[in-house]
Amino acid sequence: MEVNYEDVKEYYGKELSRSEDLKTNACCTLVPPPKYIQRILEDIHDEVHAKYYGCGLTIPFQLDGLKVLDLGSGSGRDCYIASSLVGQQGQVIGVDMTDEQLAVANQHIDYHTEKFGYSTSNVRFIKGNIDQLDELGLQDGSFDLIISNCVVNLSMDKQKIFNDAFRLLKPGGEMYFSDVYCDRRISTELQQDTVLWGECLSGALYWNDFLKMAKKSGFTDPRVIKSNGITIENEDIQERVGDMQFFSVTYRLFKLDGLEEDCEDYGQSVRYLGTIKENAHYFDLDDHHRFPKGKMITVCGNTYKMLHETRFKEHFEFFGDWSTHYGIFEGCGGNMPFNADENGGDMSCC
Repeated sequence: MEVNYEDVKEYYGKELSRSEDLKTNACCTLVPPPKYIQRILEDIHDEVHAKYYGCGLTIPFQLDGLKVLDLGSGSGRDCYIASSLVGQQGQVIGVDMTDEQLAVANQHIDYHTEKFGYSTSNVRFIKGNIDQLDELGLQDGSFDLIISNCVVNLSMDKQKIFNDAFRLLKPGGEMYFSDVYCDRRISTELQQDTVLWGECLSGALYWNDFLKMAKKSGFTDPRVIKSNGITIENEDIQERVGDMQFFSVTYRLFKLDGLEEDCEDYGQSVRYLGTIKENAHYFDLDDHHRFPKGKMITVCGNTYKMLHETRFKEHFEFFGDWSTHYGIFEGCGGNMPFNADENGGDMSCC
């Protein structure tokens, strides 16, 4: 027996009725959201909460006025959080293939419109598979942000998801998503286990295969926002997966021209102005780039572009240009792979 979309819809539409029905914590958010998200969650309908199966926080900063696409939107929890943050002038579209989940999401549109004080809803939901986005009538280059919460692992064609996401994003837009990854490739036998697939384990990508897929799609420099190890906490499932290690990871992928495979040094610096809402004291671009307000920070060319050619530009001062290349940017962990002192170091012959 092979896992297919009918199995996934059966699992999330009928097998599970509440998040407590999950057999592992792989599809559970392991860390509490920041306070401003917690305040919004207080306005989310209880039924939407009950059928939430995400594994991370897929809501980045600075969303006012953005057009957002949620891949695998489920009961609509993340769509409604985004709805509150993009404002009346923004727009949120959720895509999901499970009728039962879509019914819950659609049932509470008016409830959230009233809660957020909007005259009309800025959210709509579309039935469809996230690896068939080209069949849903979505316009190329029309989205500022694509989010997804623990759903890509359930897909049968993950490469196409990243290809379509890149196509649908505006220049300077980003895909910001959480998912489950494994420290190795998962065997065909385990991939055919419908319970393990539904629990977000056997469809998880080997982390290095994900990086290759993302780069092949055009997302040249994937950045980790947060990562956590996953504990199975189910003896039967733990026995089946053995010593494989799983991780919940949030990535951001920017659609930017000219990003390089490695972090290169052009002598550039930036200074954060402290003007991004909820980030008065510092801004974290990823898990190794924190920008304290007012402090000049040297950056690689890729990081410079991620700040200068995206919605974050107005919140930074920029210094330097692209006229001089100084080699690899060691601040991002890059190092020259050979040592000038080896083999004598002073040999002059060719």
